[in-house]
Amino acid sequence: MSEALVTETAASSSKGPAKKATKPGKPGIFSRIALFLRQVIGELKKVVTPTRKELINMTAVVLVFVVIMMGIVTVLDLGFGNAVLWIFGGNINIEQ
Repeated sequence: MSEALVTETAASSSKGPAKKATKPGKPGIFSRIALFLRQVIGELKKVVTPTRKELINMTAVVLVFVVIMMGIVTVLDLGFGNAVLWIFGGNINIEQ
């Protein structure tokens, strides 16, 4: 491989001994709060409110999903309940 094809890396291009990076001081509490609030406002500007049609559509999807999940849980509950009664005997009379 010829030297003409080898690209120069950042490590090989540095001149002189490596210097430690100076770490700037930690920003104060008020500047961190201000930065947080600026970021919150920036994110809130990205929010898009759904149209009425989209909102109705999403609500219908959620309601249908909840009804389907209720049906699945109900069937499983009845099935496991009947299985437990069948395994351990369902007609237990407690007499004192």
